[in-house]
Amino acid sequence: MTGNSGMEHLIFVINQLQDACASSGTSIRIDLPQIAVVGSQSAGKSSVLENFVGRDFLPRGSGIVTRRPLILQLMNYQTEYAEFGHIRGKKFVNFDEVRREIEVETDRLTGQNKGISNVPITLRVYSPQVLNLTLVDLPGMTKVAVGDQPPDIEQQVRAMIWEFISKDNCLILAVSPANSDLANSDALKLAKEADPSGSRTIGVLTKLDLMDAGTDARDVLENRFLPLRRGYVGVVNRSQKDIDGRKDISSAMAAERKFFLGHPAYRHMAERMGTAHLQRCLNQQLVGHIRDTLPTLRAALQSRLTELEAEHRAFGGLDPDDPNAKAKIMATLINQFIENFTKAIEGFGEVSTKELSGGAKINKIIHDRYMYMLHKSSRYIGEKHYTESDEHELRREIKFAIRNIHGIRTGLFTPDLAFETVVRQQIGRLKEPTLRCVELVTAELGSVVHKCAHEMRSYPRLRETVEGIVSARIREREVEAKSQLMLTMDIQLGYINTNHEDFIGFVNAQKSTERRTKERVGNQVIHKGFLTINNKHIMRGCCCWFVLSSESLTWYADQEERQQKYMLPLEGLRVRDGENRLFSKRSVIVLFNADGRNTYKDCKSLELAAESADDVDTWKAALLRAGVYPEGDEEEKEEARSSSIEEETLDPSMERQVETIRSLAKSYMRIVDKAQRDFVPKTIIHMVVNDLRSFLKTSLPVQLYSCSDQASLMEESEAEATRRVETARAYKATVEALRVLSEVAIGGYGASSGVGFSSGASTSATTSTVSSVGAPQRPPPAPPSTRKLSPVPQAPPPALPSRPPPNVTAAALASVAAATATSGSSSVVQ
Repeated sequence: MTGNSGMEHLIFVINQLQDACASSGTSIRIDLPQIAVVGSQSAGKSSVLENFVGRDFLPRGSGIVTRRPLILQLMNYQTEYAEFGHIRGKKFVNFDEVRREIEVETDRLTGQNKGISNVPITLRVYSPQVLNLTLVDLPGMTKVAVGDQPPDIEQQVRAMIWEFISKDNCLILAVSPANSDLANSDALKLAKEADPSGSRTIGVLTKLDLMDAGTDARDVLENRFLPLRRGYVGVVNRSQKDIDGRKDISSAMAAERKFFLGHPAYRHMAERMGTAHLQRCLNQQLVGHIRDTLPTLRAALQSRLTELEAEHRAFGGLDPDDPNAKAKIMATLINQFIENFTKAIEGFGEVSTKELSGGAKINKIIHDRYMYMLHKSSRYIGEKHYTESDEHELRREIKFAIRNIHGIRTGLFTPDLAFETVVRQQIGRLKEPTLRCVELVTAELGSVVHKCAHEMRSYPRLRETVEGIVSARIREREVEAKSQLMLTMDIQLGYINTNHEDFIGFVNAQKSTERRTKERVGNQVIHKGFLTINNKHIMRGCCCWFVLSSESLTWYADQEERQQKYMLPLEGLRVRDGENRLFSKRSVIVLFNADGRNTYKDCKSLELAAESADDVDTWKAALLRAGVYPEGDEEEKEEARSSSIEEETLDPSMERQVETIRSLAKSYMRIVDKAQRDFVPKTIIHMVVNDLRSFLKTSLPVQLYSCSDQASLMEESEAEATRRVETARAYKATVEALRVLSEVAIGGYGASSGVGFSSGASTSATTSTVSSVGAPQRPPPAPPSTRKLSPVPQAPPPALPSRPPPNVTAAALASVAAATATSGSSSVVQ
């Protein structure tokens, strides 16, 4: 490649970038200049590529053979061998083994059912017979699914091809057989859609020797029929008989040369036909295309470098094999874990706008959720509002207690033991929600620990060890907290303190017996928020501003609370969970009257939808404070009513005793309930949450550093090690590419210089062709050991070897500038 060593060096760097992207297991992320080979099945794409290399190395067969993109990088070098991007360091000198490796690697991702994948295979071929060139061989277009292929295989292949050729930096090598109607060529049709102007399309006609007698493709090759700005090149590949007979490719190319020289329609253009000419033209076209896209490529590389720098900093720029570096990484990760946990609990970390988590969720559990569970287990304690069924239940229990204490006697006085029995029963019912509250808090702490340990994903054993130590501590504190809370419950059960200052006392209880009207506090606002009415046919989907007070539920048109829409009294209301509508993510609560009356206008119930389950829990807790209790089991209610009726007595003394004990029990349970709601959150926060925070800061680092096998803790996961290596490779390759771009005088290359384009259908005019066949080859790339790269701060050396480009010298840059400045007559592929 005379006078173009600077650009040739850039091809090497772009190949390195392509290697880094492909070997990461994902499709190419940078719009790199490249040549994509497109054609239908059996169009001769594989034969053209094999002729370039001079070896049989591509899989052959019926149906779709190329099922993954093959990035073929041809490198001019004095020794012939091949390397795969996914098996770096292994040299293939037997090209039959290259074919088998392509088949094995293809089946690894796509299976053996003829499926396809857009994850590319990178193959680099070093040979003295090739010119520096990079091509992407894509699956051949097909019409009918065969074998186990999906029915939409045609659309899948088309989508994959489109993913490559739709990019402006991609040249399209459209391969079409000459022995079929070119107007129906799938390759040219798809290329026309992706490149309407034809400025990126190079046409290749195969099977010229198989055309019917008396026909030829002269008009196409002279660019008069279906013209392309980059023209057409005709080639003659080996026939299937030649392939089966193992005909040498060099002999086939000699026969191709003889065909063009001997054919009356092609002999005048024989110098511009054939595989050798096509390879030279593609080399020059790719170099020119890279030159024309340098500004765009530079901007893309700068953007990519910014992304890579962020990933590179995440690895710390440290050598993972250095014990001191591992200790530093471990200390950094532990400190980061402790800091993230503290922020999650205190609320200073990353703030979510979609759900409660960390400290906010724990706060909700120990206050709203716990209060709801308390009243769910014992609905008529600690509050002044309760329903008729709850009243029957309470009276029934008291009546049974009094009668069982009196036995066969007829009691004249209210027994103290009945009061203590009822109170102890109610206190015992508080144990289950108290234990459940501890479990919910520890579960949320475990979730926070798991999220904070995500930063250690690069070191799975360290993450597993940290989560194991912290989880064990959480379980230990959970047991201690439960034990402490149960001790408190036992203390409450052990002594009923009737001398408490808030206790109503016997005298006041008797006075309360004389008036059965329910006490109500002032109409205080308890909760406000937006809810959506979910009833069918009645303002469904209407979002209103709801205000819950101790006496009513009122909703307004907006938060200004100026236009009142309705006020619903709370007397006799109950609440239950509603069913979500189809395809709706909202949570629903239902308000209804326990006696079956209409709740809202003509509706038996009022359905209200909130944005999330957390909002529903908040409204449930607020409704509890307002005296609207959850729906109980109907059978139990009915049984309670029946039992109450059966036990009903006309004895005024019994009724007086029941009312007195009811008032005493309610008064005492208010005291217990208030103490529980104060003591339980304090105990959980002190014994579990605060203890865990202290443990993380003091004991966790000590336990980790005392491990005998710290080296095993800092072993990277295989995926993370690969990601680190590939990030380092991509980072260094990107830096190198930008260095080369900065050294090349971009301003000296105009879009009109280099390889010229034909300006219409009359491109058959004589133009200078590529005359570098006999030119001296540029020096081969230096071996990896002699590679000289510019120093990159904190960039670890690539762990996988790659074939390096030669250094760019000042003389080379000068020759590039001189060559492009004097490129008045440009080569045209005709």
